[in-house]
Parts: sequence; C-alpha cells; structure tokens
Amino acid sequence: MSVVYNRVWIPDAEQVWKSAEILKDFTPGDRALHLQLEDGTVLQYAVEGPGQLPPLRNPDILVGENDLTALSYLHEPAVLHNLRVRFVDSRIIYTYCGIILVAVNPYKQLPIYGDAVIHAYSGQNMGDLDPHIFAVAEEAYKQMARNNRNQSIIVSGESGAGKTVSARYAMRYFAMVSKSSSNKRVEDKVLASNPITEAIGNAKTTRNDNSSRFGKYTEISFDRRYQIIGANMRTYLLEKSRVVFQSENERNYHIFYQMCACAEQPAFKSLRLLSADKFNYTCMGGDTEIQGVDDRADMAETHRTFNLLGLKEDFQADVFKMLAAILHLGNVVIKAVGSDQSSISSSDSHLDVFCDLLGVRQENMSRWLCHRRIVLASETVVKPQPRERAINARDALAKHLYAFLFDCVIHKINQALCVPGKQHSFIGVLDIYGFETFDVNSFEQFCINYANEKLQQQFNLHVFKLEQEEYMKEDIPWTLIDFYDNQPVIDLIEAKMGILDLLDEECLFPQGTDMNWLQKLYNYLGSKPLFEKPRLSNEAFVIQHFADKVEYQCKGFLEKNRDTLYEELVNVMRASKFPLLADFFNEEENNSVIKGVKVKAARPGVKPANKQLRTTVGDKFRSSLYLLMETLNATTPHYVRCIKPNEEKLPFEYDSKRVVQQLRACGVLETVHISAQSYPSRWTYIEFYSRYSILMSQAELRAGEKKQICRTVLQRLIPDSNQYKFGRTKIFFRAGQVAYLEKLRLDRLRTACITIQKHVRGWRQRRRYLSMRKAAIIIQQYVRGKRQIRRTLTAAALKQAWAAVVIQRHCRGYLIRRIYLLLQVATITIQAYTRGWMARKRYKKMVEEHKALVLQKYARAWLVRRRFQTMRRLVLNVQLSYRVQQLRKKIEEQNKENRGLVERLTSLASAHAQGLDRAQALEMELSKAVGEKASVEEREKKRKEETDQVIVQLQGERDKARLDCQTLQQKLQDSIEQMTDKFEKHKKKIMEDLEREERLRKVAEHSSELQKEDLEKEILVLKEENRRLREEKVQLQTQVEDDTQINKELQGQLSQLTKHVKVIPELRKEINSLQMEKDETDRKMREQTQQTREKMNLITRHLLGEAKEEELILRMKKEAAENAADEGDLLFAFDGLQNATRVMETQLREQREGYESQVETLVFKNDHLTRENQQLQALFQEKSDVNHSIGQEVARLNAENMVIPELKQQVSELQRHRQELETQLKEQSTEMTDKMMKVSNELQSKLEEEHSQRRLLEERNRQSEGEKEELERRLEEFEEEMEQIKRLQQAESEAKNKFRQETSRLTAENMDFEEQLDMKDRTIKRLQDQIKALQAPVKVDQKAAPVIPKEYLGMLEYKKEDEDRLVHTLIRELKPRGVVVNMIPGLAAHLLFMCVRHADYLNDGNKLKSLMHAIITSIKQVITDRQENFEMLSFWLSNTYYLLNCLKQYSGEEEFMKHNTQRQNKNCLQNFDLSEHRQILSDLAIRIYHQLINIMEDTLFPMIVPAMLEHESLQGISSMKPTGFRKRSNSLLEDGRSEGQAYSISSILQLMNAFHSSMAQHGMEPQLQGQAIRQLFYLIGATALNSILLRKDLCSCRKGMQIRCNISYLEEWLREKGLQGCSVMETLGPLSQAAWLLQVNKTTDEDAAEIQQRCCELSPVQIVKILNSYTPIDDFEKRVAPSFVRKVQALLQEREGSNQLMMDAQYRFQVTFPFCPSTQALELLQVPSSLRLGFLTRI
Repeated sequence: MSVVYNRVWIPDAEQVWKSAEILKDFTPGDRALHLQLEDGTVLQYAVEGPGQLPPLRNPDILVGENDLTALSYLHEPAVLHNLRVRFVDSRIIYTYCGIILVAVNPYKQLPIYGDAVIHAYSGQNMGDLDPHIFAVAEEAYKQMARNNRNQSIIVSGESGAGKTVSARYAMRYFAMVSKSSSNKRVEDKVLASNPITEAIGNAKTTRNDNSSRFGKYTEISFDRRYQIIGANMRTYLLEKSRVVFQSENERNYHIFYQMCACAEQPAFKSLRLLSADKFNYTCMGGDTEIQGVDDRADMAETHRTFNLLGLKEDFQADVFKMLAAILHLGNVVIKAVGSDQSSISSSDSHLDVFCDLLGVRQENMSRWLCHRRIVLASETVVKPQPRERAINARDALAKHLYAFLFDCVIHKINQALCVPGKQHSFIGVLDIYGFETFDVNSFEQFCINYANEKLQQQFNLHVFKLEQEEYMKEDIPWTLIDFYDNQPVIDLIEAKMGILDLLDEECLFPQGTDMNWLQKLYNYLGSKPLFEKPRLSNEAFVIQHFADKVEYQCKGFLEKNRDTLYEELVNVMRASKFPLLADFFNEEENNSVIKGVKVKAARPGVKPANKQLRTTVGDKFRSSLYLLMETLNATTPHYVRCIKPNEEKLPFEYDSKRVVQQLRACGVLETVHISAQSYPSRWTYIEFYSRYSILMSQAELRAGEKKQICRTVLQRLIPDSNQYKFGRTKIFFRAGQVAYLEKLRLDRLRTACITIQKHVRGWRQRRRYLSMRKAAIIIQQYVRGKRQIRRTLTAAALKQAWAAVVIQRHCRGYLIRRIYLLLQVATITIQAYTRGWMARKRYKKMVEEHKALVLQKYARAWLVRRRFQTMRRLVLNVQLSYRVQQLRKKIEEQNKENRGLVERLTSLASAHAQGLDRAQALEMELSKAVGEKASVEEREKKRKEETDQVIVQLQGERDKARLDCQTLQQKLQDSIEQMTDKFEKHKKKIMEDLEREERLRKVAEHSSELQKEDLEKEILVLKEENRRLREEKVQLQTQVEDDTQINKELQGQLSQLTKHVKVIPELRKEINSLQMEKDETDRKMREQTQQTREKMNLITRHLLGEAKEEELILRMKKEAAENAADEGDLLFAFDGLQNATRVMETQLREQREGYESQVETLVFKNDHLTRENQQLQALFQEKSDVNHSIGQEVARLNAENMVIPELKQQVSELQRHRQELETQLKEQSTEMTDKMMKVSNELQSKLEEEHSQRRLLEERNRQSEGEKEELERRLEEFEEEMEQIKRLQQAESEAKNKFRQETSRLTAENMDFEEQLDMKDRTIKRLQDQIKALQAPVKVDQKAAPVIPKEYLGMLEYKKEDEDRLVHTLIRELKPRGVVVNMIPGLAAHLLFMCVRHADYLNDGNKLKSLMHAIITSIKQVITDRQENFEMLSFWLSNTYYLLNCLKQYSGEEEFMKHNTQRQNKNCLQNFDLSEHRQILSDLAIRIYHQLINIMEDTLFPMIVPAMLEHESLQGISSMKPTGFRKRSNSLLEDGRSEGQAYSISSILQLMNAFHSSMAQHGMEPQLQGQAIRQLFYLIGATALNSILLRKDLCSCRKGMQIRCNISYLEEWLREKGLQGCSVMETLGPLSQAAWLLQVNKTTDEDAAEIQQRCCELSPVQIVKILNSYTPIDDFEKRVAPSFVRKVQALLQEREGSNQLMMDAQYRFQVTFPFCPSTQALELLQVPSSLRLGFLTRI
C-alpha cells in the first residue's frame, strides 16, 4: 500500500499560495521540506524552524464548505482555496465566514434572485439552505420579529464588488416578505428609491460601471405586525469633486447622461441641452456611453420612480433645471487677462442659459466669478482673480449646487417614504464604501478608511460578543483571545491633537496651507508607531491601517475640508428668482454653514469661535459617523462583505491577489484568525456519532448513550484533552482536529476496502483457477484416452467394430420405429377420446354455469331481501320491546311512588307512637336520675377522702426512695476512694510478682499466643459492655430527673381523682407485686455477680501470664485515666489480680444491677401510673359527659312534658288521617291495575296489527320484485335480439341502475317504517303522560291506516317562509360526519335540487331565484366561516359538484341528456334556464377547491423536506455529511422551542391517506380526487427540488438513492389507491430526474450525452446547478470536473425552455369538473327524519 502524505500550502508570487504534497517525513532539525507541486515539480522548501512550517491543506472532503469557519485548518490559504472552489468550480458566489456573508461578484446575471427563491428562504433558519443574501435578510427579519430588537445589515466592499446590488436585493426581500394589506404600496416606493439614488449618486469608474459615490444607510420601518410602513435614508460623504472632474475612462453621475440622451424630448427642450460629449463636465473621461446601458431607458425609469414616489412634476422640472444649469456652468469660458486677471465674455451662451435657468443676473455672475471682495480695516477692495482661481470658484459653485440638489432629492424621498403610523422597529441597510487604497490617495480615501476603521472595531466587538454567548451557552470556559485592536489608529485620527483636529485647526487660519498642516503632523505625530513619514516624499504621510499601509498626498486636504464658497457668489445665489435655489442659500445663511473668508491686513486674524470647528467636512463626517456607530451599536448587526474577483470584470474569473487583498481589508481573515485561536469546528453529538461511528469499537457502540460514546471515543482517539471541549449540545474542536479525524476515518475505510478487495479478488482467482483446473483435467482425459485407443486397436478390430456399430444402428432404428408407431396410434386414440370428453365437459360446465348464474341471481336477490327483512324485523322488535320495557318501568316507578306514600304514612304513625313511649320513658328516667344524683354525690365524697390518704402514702414512699438513692450514691463514692487506695498498694505487689513471673512467662509465651487473641476479644467485649453501662447510667440519671418531674405532675393529677377511689387498692397490689419483683431481681443479680467474679479471676490470671510489665502499666494508667470518673470496673479487676478483684467487681456489678433494677422499677411505675392516670382522666371525663347529657335530657324532657297533651291530640288526628289515606290508596291501586291491563291489551293488539301489516308489505314487495325482474328479463332478451353490442352496454347500465334503484326503494321503505315507528313513539309517550296524570283513560287509535304506495314526482314542496329554515338546516347546520349524510353521497345537493325542481314546476321565478341565491350565499358563508376546516370544505366541494351536475343533467340540453333514463328525462326543468347559476356554482366550486388545496398544502409543506430529503429511508446508508456549520445563536429558538418534529415518508403517506379517505367518504368524484392529489404531488416535487437546488449538502449520490426510494413509496401508494392514471407521477418527474442525475456517472462524453437525453424535464440552469453543487460524502467519491460541466452546458445550449432556477411551488393546475350524470332516482329519494325537515312535502 502506498504511503499518502499530507499536503501543504507554500507562498507563491502569482497565485499567492500554491499547493504541494510532502514527499518525505519532516523531523525536527531538518532544514528543508521535500515537496512536489501539483504540476509534478519537485522542490525543497527551506524551513528555518519548527514554528516556520507551511500551513497544512484541508482534506478534499472538507473543501467547498458553506462556512469558512467549518474548515479544520483555518488560515489564509484555506480560505482562499475554499472560495476559489466554490466560485470557479461550483459557481457559488455566497459563502459564510462565521457571521459574515462573503459575496463574490460574478459579473453575470444569475437566476438565483427570483420570487420563488425569496419564498424558499422565507421562514428558514440561517444555515438550513445555502448561503445567500436572502438568508441574511431573513435572519435579520426573524430576529426583529422574535426579539423586538432593531437590526442592521452592513454591506461593504470595494467599488465594483457589488455592494449596491446586494443592498438592493436585501431591500427587495423585505418588501416581498412583509407586504402590507394597505393600498399605499409602501414596498414599491421603498424599492423605487433605488433608481433615483443610483441616478444622482452613482457613476462609472474604472472598477465599476455603476459605482456608488456616497454612503447610504436606509432604515426600513415596520409596524407591530412587521409590515413595512415606510423608510428613511441617510447619506454620507458624497463625492462632489466628480461633478467637475473625472479621470480617464470614467463618467460623471448617471443623471447628466440620461438628461443629455433625452435632450430632444419636449420636456427637456427648454433646458437647451446638448449631447454629453459637448459638455465639459461630462466628457472629461472620454467615452460617454456604457456598453449595454441605455441612458434613454434609464431616464424613463427615473421618471417613473419619481412619479411612483409622489414627487410633483414641478419639483422634477426644478431638479432637471438645476442639473442643466450645472452642465451649462461647466461650459462657461473664462479667459485670462494678463497673469493675475480673468474675464468672461458677455456673449457667452452657456452663461446666459445658466442665468436664465437659475434666475440670476448675468453681469453679477460674470463679475464675481472673476473678482473677489476683500474687507480691510478702513475700506473694501475688489480684487480681480487669475484664471485658475476663477475656474476654481466656478467649479466650487457647481459642486455646492449639486450637493444641495442631492440633499434636497434625498429629503423629498424621505418625505415620500414617511407614511403615517408609529414605527415599532426597523431594519437598517448600510451600503458604504470599503477600504480603499490607490496610487494617489487624498482626502476622500482618508475619510473612507477612517469610517472602515470604526466599522472594523464595531465588528470585532460584536464577533467577540457572539463567541462569548456561544461558549456560555455550551458551558465552556471563556478565554481571552489575542486579536488586532485598531483603537490606536482611531485615536491617531480622531483624538485630541490628532489628524482631524490638526486639520481643522489649520483650516481656521486664512493663510493655512497643506504643507503647514503636514509639518504639524510630522511634529506632533511623528513618534506614533502607526504614523510614518515617507522616505522619498515630503508631501505625504503614511498610516498603518488594519488592512494595509496607505500613503496619503496632502495636496488638497485643506481645500476639501473647508469646502468654502466665495461670499459674493453666495449673495448672487440668494438673490435668485428660482425659489428652490434661493431657499437653499437662505437656509445656509440662517444656519451659518458657509462663511466668507475675510482678510484684515491691519491686525492679525481673530480665531473664530469653537462652534465653527463643526463646519468643516471632516468634523461633519466625524459627527455623522458617530451617529451611525450609535445606531449600529443599538441594533443587531449582520455583515455582508462584497469581493471583486478580478479587475477585468470577467465572469467567474478568480484573481487570488485581488481577492486576498480584499479579504484582508474587509475583516474576513481577522474573523478566521479569531476563530482559529479558539475552537472553530463545532459538531453536535449526533453529527459526530453519525460521521465517526466507523472509528468506534463494538464495545463502545454498546456502551449506551450516544453522548457518552462520543466522549469515550474522542478521549481514545485524541489523548490531548485541550484539543477539544465537550459542550451541552456540541463538541468544540481546535483547528486541525477534524482533519485528523477525517484522516483516521479515511484510513479505516481504506483498510476495509483493501480487505474487501483482497477477499473478492481471491474468490475470483480461486474460481478461475478451479475452472482452469477442471478444463485441464478434461483435456487430459481425452488425450490419454485417445492415446490408449491408438495403442490397443488394430485395423481388423476397427473394421469389426465399425460393422457392429452399423448393424446396431439399423437394428435399433427398426425397434425404435416400431415402438414409435405403436405409441403414435395409441396417443392419437387417447387424444381423440380425451378431447371429446373435455369438449363435452366444457359444454356441460357452460350450461351449468349459465343456469347457476341465473339461480345465483335470484338466490342472491332473495337472500338480500330476506337479510334486509330480518334486520328490519329485528330492529322493529328491538325498538318495540325497548319502548314496552320503558313503559313498564314507568308504571313500576309509579307503583313504587304509591308504595312510598303508604310507607311514609305508616312511618309517621309509628314515629308518633314511639314519641309517646319515649316521653313516658324519659319521665321515669328523670325520677331515677334525681335519686341517683344524690347517691353519686355521697360516693364522690367518700372517694375523695380515700384518694387523699393514698396520695399522702405515695408521697412518703417517694421520699423514702429518694433517701435510698442518696445513700447509694454516697456508698459508691466511698467505694471508689477505697479502691483508689487499694490500687496503689496492689500496684507495688504486682511489680514484684511481675519480676518473679517473668521467667515463667517466657516459658509459657509460645502456648499462650492462641489464647491471647481470644482474651483480647473478650476484653473488647467487656470494654464495650462497660461503655454501654456508662451510657445507661447517664440515661438512668436522666430518667430519675424525669421521674421527679413526673411525680410533681402526678401530685397535680391525683388531686383530680376524687371519684375513682376503687382503683387505689389495685394500685397497692401492683406496688406490692413490684416490690416482690424487685427482690427477685436482686437475687438474680447477685447470682450474676458471682459468675462475673469467677470470670474476672480467670481473665486476670491469663493477663498476668501473657503481658509484659511495661505494657501492663501503661494500659492500666490509660484505662485508669479514662474511667476515673466512672464506676471503676478495671480498678476492681486489678485489685482482684492479688485476691480482692472478684469481691470488688461483684460489689460494683451488684450496685450497678441494683441501680438498673431500681431505675427499671421506677420507669415501670411511672409508665403504669401514667396509664392509670390517663384511664382515670378518661373515666372522669366520661362521667362528667354523662352527667352533662343527663342534665340536658332532663331539661328537654321537662320542656316536652309541657307539649305532651298537644302531641297526643295530633297523634289521634294522624291516625284518623292514615286510615283515610289507606282507603284511598286501595281504591287507586285497584283503578291503576285495571288501567294497566287495558293499556297492555291495547299495546298487544297494536303490535299484532303491526306484524300483520309488515308481513303484507313484505309479500307485496316480493311480488313487485318478481314482476320487475320478469319485465327486465324480457326487456333484456328483446334488446339482445335487436342489437347485440348495444344489448351488452345497456345490460350493464341497467344492472347498475336496478341495484341503485333497489337500494333507494329499500331506503325509502326503511324511512317509511322509521316514520311509523316515530308515530308509535309519540303514541307511547302520550300514553305515558296519561298514566302519570291518572286523569283520563288512554285513547289509542284502534286501527292504523295501511301504508298505500304512492307515485312520487321527485320534487319537494316547501313554503316561501320556510326557505330560510331549509338552507339553515341543509347547509349551515349540516354536519359532514352524519350517518345519513354519508350513506347517500350528495344527499344535501339532491334534496336542494328537488326543491329547485318544485319551484320550476310551479313556474315561480321569484321563488326559484330566491332559493338559488340563498343556496349560493349560504354555501359561501359556510366555507368562509369554516375556511380552515378540511372536512367541511371537502364535504361542500362534493355537494356543490353534485348540485352542479344535477343542474346540467336535468337542464334539458341534449348534450347532458344522452345518458339519462326515460324517467330522468321526464324530471328535467321545464320553465327556467339556470345556466347563469351553473356558472356561479362552478366559480364557487373552484373557490372551494382552491381553499381545500391551500389547507392540504399548509399541512403537507412542513413535512416535505424532512421526510423526502433529510429522513434516511434506506437504513445503514448515511446520505448526509455533517458540515459543522456554526449557526447563529439567535437563528434557532431555545431548547424546547426550536426542535422540530421528525417527519418521515410514512408521515406523508399517513397524511395522504387521511386526505384521500375523507374525500372518498364524502363521495367526491375520483377524477376530482386525482386532481387534488396531483396538486399535492406537484408541491412535493417542486419543494423538494427547490431545496436540492438551494442546499449543497443534499447533492450527493447517496441522497439520490434516498430520494428515489421515497418516490417509489409514493408511487406504490398511488397504485394502492388506484390513482396511477391521473398523471400524478408526472409531477414528480423533475425530482426523479434530479435524483437520477445525482447517482449517474459524470465523467465521460457518453455520460454528458445521457444526461442531456434523460433530464428532459429539468431546465439547463437546474442541471448545471446540480452538477456544480454535487458534494462527495467520502473521499472515494470524486467531484464533478468543471470541464464536464462545460460539456453538458454545450449540449444543453440548443434546448429551449425556462431559464428559471426554481420551480414555482405555488403553481396551480387548472381544475376541471367533469360531467358525470347521477343514477340516483329522485322519485325514490326520501327525506330522512334525522334531518328534521318535516316542513318539506314529497310531491
């Protein structure tokens, strides 16, 4: 495998940078790089050090990116190369560079600015489509609407770079997307201002034929609905000197040449104009015409825009008059008279015309052009001027006049664009000159470059702000970046004692000169690092701008800065009779703008006031620039940098030198530099995962979340964590890291490809080898066999063998012939019998099938009738049973109510009886309660005395327990002191014993190692137990204190236990039992103490045998210090080491156990006493409640005793009333039973009659069906005999008609039954009302009128006053989802037409017109009110279509009556021609259709691009290359607001299914459905193709595969719905061909010819655009060569077609409503009862 080295960029004198490939690895210390250029030249590039290595070149896969900052290696050559590839190879003029849009002037009209392109960019986020000026405009418009913040678009660049055109397109975009609903045409006026400003402010220069010679900031104002309401324009630094001087090959302002071209027109006759080459001010540059420009047509356009802006004809005439005067002023001849004087001839015709046009006196003009008034101390002197100064005075006047006129026109335009209404926000478009440097740079270039310095500073601050916002949003630490700060240059120009300050100061001196000012610059600014003095010139100075060094010639600086006009000429102008001119100079006088220069020789000049400093041009420009920067800083800026690719203005020619100069000057490279220092490449986690999943291992892919997988993979691939940062949603890479990842990915793909190639080639070689081996073996077999034969056979053997073969041949032939003849005879016999049998079988089968068809016809008809009758019978039975059941329920409810009344009376009687019994019982209880009260009081006194005694006894026991506790504490203290003394004594003895037993310990040391571990564990247990005991002691002390507090509380509580003396003995018993438990506990504790002593004795012996002396002493000291304040357990243990340890430990344990038992006893007593206390309190409370309730009851009984006599009297009355009610209820129940029996009998008889009537009707139906079938059969036989072909067609139509008529008849019969059932419902309801009222017997008709079939005429009669009800019910309130409505398609239309027929039948023209008007008006109202309801529009489109067809079918015209039956022809309209109404209905149907299409398109449009282009239908084939484009932070909404829904092709198919099913449900004609679906498919194709043309990332081979797959899904859906015959797929032809174009080979001439032949539905512009935009996804794919594109272009030149790039997505196919006669029989159509049209009557 060959080694692939990196490529680098090396400097080149011609191409600026040249690409080269490294041939040998570079190691530190090498002096040169071994390189090979693209032309094959090998060279060695000198390298001074590692830091001087040439910049690396990006991989080809990254070249051509939409955003320059998305390049992995960010530097000047990468930017230059990316722009070249996009501009020259792909023919793309727009490229993003961060927040900048770089626009390269193509010098050619491109089809990318149409209205369709504007609509495509409208509503899109910046970056979703390819870079475009419309994308910047949309971003500004969207941010203004979303953030309520003003916006600015800053368009800058050199002259000829396309600034004016870009600004014009941005304004056109705003005018298009924000059109207002008013009739003021504000948008047209805003756009109309451009031709005027270009006419008076643009001129031809050597670099540009339409160069703007002024800066312009246009504020486009919007209201709260973000519609344009006006505009305002501010201008900067008009180039006035161009009026009087033009360089070679340049022109004056366009307006002069336009006027000269129209000099012969009547409007310009009075101006006495000549041709442009005869005026000095228009012929200085030589050629006065521009190739391809018609000045006469431009003048007409200027006139038109003047009128469109509303500027009056008088004002236009004044403007042209002043322009003509300026031209004539330039032709005034000034002659020299001597060396210091000059004069003008009195017969100068041009001066006469000038004075005549402007209304000034000729003698004054001729005098003061050549003279000047000087005011001295004592007199005024008129001094003649030399010719040169006089010419200067003339030119100065011309410049002032033009500047005034320019400002006046701009002011008038602003007034015309200012409309009433409050401005809510604005978008400013700044069209301003870029950085300029020429061979000779003067004051104009100085001001231009000063303005660009300010704009560059504002740009740098904004870039840093956006970068900081992006970093903060992604939670990435923000670090300061080193960048070029141009504040020192700005200070050099505008600071105090800066260049402008010194210039204004020098202008104050009357004798000030350019050289004096330059000398001041040298003196004051010579030490500044950015200011230099040229070496070879003393008349210039150099400033180091941010873009380049510029040398300025000081000549003319003072004169241009002063911009003065002699006061004498000003006075002449003020005296003018021309109002426009006089007003201007009067305003100048009032504003003190122009000052005459006065020289006073007697004394030195006085320095003017400071306010006069503001009158210089430099100071004006500085002030206006300051205001401009304030405006820009208060808005959100958007930058457009226009680039001029070459000086020759050749289309798509790229001069790297010129481009790189402009890139440096406009700040693009500075943006790249800033981006390169941070993290320029930014990819989302999903993009990174999709692109580089090939570099991930299977374990990493199974890790889980994609975000974590990306982190893991990056940490493995790039160990240096400083090369990337992880944000919340993106991964930030430093420059070069993406290229490194692309290299790894390419290496992995190349390795995989090699592996695949290895196996495929091996498989092919193995197959080839095996086939060759098999052939060789066969050849060997034949060769060896032939040799063997030759070796073994002789001539005789050969003859014998040959004879045997001949004999065998004849024998075998004879046998085979015999067998063949036998088989032939047998075969023929079998075939004869078989064919005869098959023919007979076929004949029988045909007879059987014919009979079967006849039988099936009758059987199926009978089955259908029986099924219908069964269903109808079941429905009627269910309805009758349900209604009978409801009636029974009502009767049962009435019985229940009656029973409830009886029960209520019974309960009232029992309640009175119980009340009497209760009153007697309460009297007895009251007497008992009085006696018990006395006894209870006596018992309470006794209990109180006993309780006091118990309390005294308990207090004594508590005091005794307290004394015992104190005694125990004293004993404990004494024992501790005794143990301390004993410890000291035993310590000495232990030391002696230790010395004695040291020898024994060493002997037993080995045997005691195992026991030591166990003993240490036991010691730890004991320590833990000791610690726990200490804690328990503290708890016990706390509990003792709590007990003390509880005892105090008990004293207060026991004082209340006066009524519970019986409980006290039980407490005494419990105290005795507790005392016994205490004794038992003491006994057990003594036993435990004994056991503990023995255990401690054993432990002590082990300790003494195992521990060293020092360790024992230290341990005892430590534990003694820890337990000095405790119970002294270990002190007793040490004492027991000699003999007393066990006794002391036992005492301690006994004391401890005693305390524990006492505390436990006290706690138990406490708890017990608390519980008893609570029980006693509860009993006491209960007793008090009982006493209280008894008292209340007694009081109530006393009160009731007073009313007992009255209650007794009421009870007797109630008993009597109850007996009367019982008697009445018995009578009513008897009557109810009789009535119910009658009603049930009547209902039963009615049901029987209904059944008999139903059977009679069914029998009649069957008979009529049989008769109809017999007649139809005879008719068919007759027609078959007359004409066979006609019989077949007629039979088919008759079968359909019969089926539909049968359906209509059955529906009508069903409706009759429904009406009868409704009558039964009303009868049953009336019966129910009678039962409830129980006032009159039920009256039911004994016999129902039999249904007599009627003969209907297919008309509906209505009264004139019911017309509103008719249209209200059938149109306004009709729901499209009703069952009846959907059962019969077009039911509403047929019912309305039947009403129309009745009006025609009555020959009532007024009624007919009124009805038709009401129908049309109501339908219009419905579709207007529900214009967003798809169901409603679909329903009424179908019904309007049916109504239109009915009007045609029954109109009586022959062309519509061809397919009618005889009965339908009888139903035709007789008296009126409704053709006008048919036309109105047709227009209404078209309107409904377009509304329906709009709703469907609005729903479908957001799905098209995500589903058709972005969603990957073919899984595993990634068709998108992540671009890493850094979208502007404001381009998308915040999280949760910008996430759009993910659509797929299934989403489109589901939506199409919903549309189709709804239209089919409403009975829409299939042809009409096909037209609607065709329109939707056209929208899909046009929108998808437009997105492909505007998105370079979609132009790839894999994307073509995805698109073709999605198209196949749509085609399959059409086949499923049976719509493939409606020319629907033809609308997807351009999209299908574009997908094919992306997949086809694009290299050879045959490929070009195939493209020219196959892509017949794509325009040449579209084909070339797709080829230029083709973007490989992997390095294995190749870009389309420019030579191939040129071949295709040459082949497509002969093709005729549209040159539009975009398809018109808003195009509408013409809708047609085909006439389809209805087979619905109007006479059989009935009005469903559910429609509530009872006021209609069938005729």
